[in-house]
Amino acid sequence: MTVFVCVLLSFQPSSPVNMGRHFGNLAKVRHIITYSLSPFEQRAFPNYFSKGIPNVWRRVTSSFFKVAPPMVLMYLTYSWGNSVHQQGKRKNSADYENDQ
Repeated sequence: MTVFVCVLLSFQPSSPVNMGRHFGNLAKVRHIITYSLSPFEQRAFPNYFSKGIPNVWRRVTSSFFKVAPPMVLMYLTYSWGNSVHQQGKRKNSADYENDQ
């Protein structure tokens, strides 16, 4: 009980340390340096056409033969499975030849 009272007595809401702190300045962070650049100083799309599009083409062509064969195989398996399923749902007309 005495610890709780001591903590309450040490908190003074009218002290200048606790007053006037905004949400971004609740804690004092030391020994961390941050650098930032104004959005007006940055270029939005630097080297977009000269380096970006050739880089995308290089990456697509280098990974095409790694990605395409499994995808083609899975597509063929999926289409084969669908056709077998559709054939299995059909009625066999030979079973109903003698019905009237």
